[in-house]
Amino acid sequence: MTLAYDGAAFAGWQVQPQKRTIQGMLEAALKQVTGMQQRITASGRTDAGVHALGQVAGFACDTSLEPAGLRRALNANTPEAIFILDLEEIEEGFHAIRDALRKRYRYVMSDGPEMDVFSRAYCWHQWKRLDVERMDQAARRLLGRHDFVAFQAAGADRLTTERTIFDIGVKREPYMQSGAGQGSKILFEVEADGFLYNMVRNIVGTLMDIGHGRKPVDS
Repeated sequence: MTLAYDGAAFAGWQVQPQKRTIQGMLEAALKQVTGMQQRITASGRTDAGVHALGQVAGFACDTSLEPAGLRRALNANTPEAIFILDLEEIEEGFHAIRDALRKRYRYVMSDGPEMDVFSRAYCWHQWKRLDVERMDQAARRLLGRHDFVAFQAAGADRLTTERTIFDIGVKREPYMQSGAGQGSKILFEVEADGFLYNMVRNIVGTLMDIGHGRKPVDS
């Protein structure tokens, strides 16, 4: 299935004791609809407060409901902050993580002395104006296949730290701020065949330092 969710009210994707999570809500809905307790595996486990526009997840289920009917029933039993966009049968053996060919992440930022309070849950505000051109130049140096071990958080265990980035960039787009007139949003997007633990977060942190002039473009 493909789903979208507003992660602001959740402690991330993965089930955690005594915490409200996306996976927990979906698995509870699946049990409510089918009577089956099944694990739902996502292509990527988003952290607390992270949103999704097209998360892909898979699960095994023996039900008489057609996919369209199951989708409607699951949507009726999940919070409004979660919505299943599409649900279809797949070949046995499909795995949302192992079979993912590409993943795409987006960070939304704003900068300057004015802040839109209504977008604060979806936008990382910087009070100092960022040099987006320098950030984009630095980001594009990461295109292609490289060893990204320097951007991996400690404690991760992967067979290889090489990944291929197919598309990456930083751009500024106009945005009408509520009560503050014309403003802009800064969009960082990256698409790759996979990411190391906290790799995207660490890339963004480095680009922010470059945008603030604390690091050179070739750092």
